[in-house]
Amino acid sequence: MSSETRPAPKGSLSEEMRRDFAVLVPAYNEAEVVPDLVEELRACFRAWDLHGEVVLVDDGSTDDTADLARRASRDWDAFRVVEHRTNLGKTEAMITGAAATDRTHLVLFDADLQHRPEEIVRFLAGLQEGWDIVTGRKVGAYDKRGVSSVYNRLSQRIFQVPVSDLNSMKAFRREVLEAVTLRHDWHRFFVVLAHARGFTVTEIDIELLPRRAGESKYTGPFRIVVGVLDLLSVWFLLLFSRKPLLLFGSAGLALAFLGLLVGAGSVYLRFVHPALGFQPYIPPMGYRPLLYLVMLLETLGFLLVGFGLVSEQVAHVRDELDQLRRGGPE
Repeated sequence: MSSETRPAPKGSLSEEMRRDFAVLVPAYNEAEVVPDLVEELRACFRAWDLHGEVVLVDDGSTDDTADLARRASRDWDAFRVVEHRTNLGKTEAMITGAAATDRTHLVLFDADLQHRPEEIVRFLAGLQEGWDIVTGRKVGAYDKRGVSSVYNRLSQRIFQVPVSDLNSMKAFRREVLEAVTLRHDWHRFFVVLAHARGFTVTEIDIELLPRRAGESKYTGPFRIVVGVLDLLSVWFLLLFSRKPLLLFGSAGLALAFLGLLVGAGSVYLRFVHPALGFQPYIPPMGYRPLLYLVMLLETLGFLLVGFGLVSEQVAHVRDELDQLRRGGPE
């Protein structure tokens, strides 16, 4: 789903929606843009009659990001600053920001002002329509568009999510964040994990503006490697975490079956082949290596099956804990 990039009409948001929301702003070394950020967010709140909160999470900045944010917002009670002692990452900043507020609807907004604060209204309007998550699809010049496009298309194909941009501005209900477990850097897979849980997702176009100051915090080839490995990790989690025996049991049985084939071939070459009147076939190193191979394959096979059975018990306990945490079966 897409829509135009202009904000929704002022009257489109209910009184409850205009109050029961918080904007979460992860920030790391954004001192150059923080004063403009606070000013423009405040102007947006006034223009659209918004009465929610803004929680800026200073993620271990080494500049004056937190102090500048406090000074710029000293006469704005709705704006709060929380800090990490060290740089933990955007995922942790999002979780910290959500824990610092009790509002029902949360908007993840980057501190670099590459999106207009007025977009917040459109995202809240999407939540008001009944969607659990509203995510943005960036429109405009983008330095990493090539890599991002490949990554998003691969993720969309693997996870079958109904959106084309997984790492953009988002709005979501608090219950969505509480229902998924996010590890380091897994904010990129927030939509994937939530969609796998059955939450509804939609997408709207948002204009991507040039960065005003500073530089992107997510650059370099190592980030690509980390992203691919995280993608594989999430794929494994979603595919096999509920039924780990599918992976380990299948691999174990395949190795055990291969061991039986090697053993049967060895018996044939050693006993049956000569009994049929053929010249005995003796491998260059004798039959002992084949015996060792059979033992290795059978041992690994049964170990994997056993590991799969133990993993099934762990998955069962985890599901029971999840049900208790949520107050009943899903």
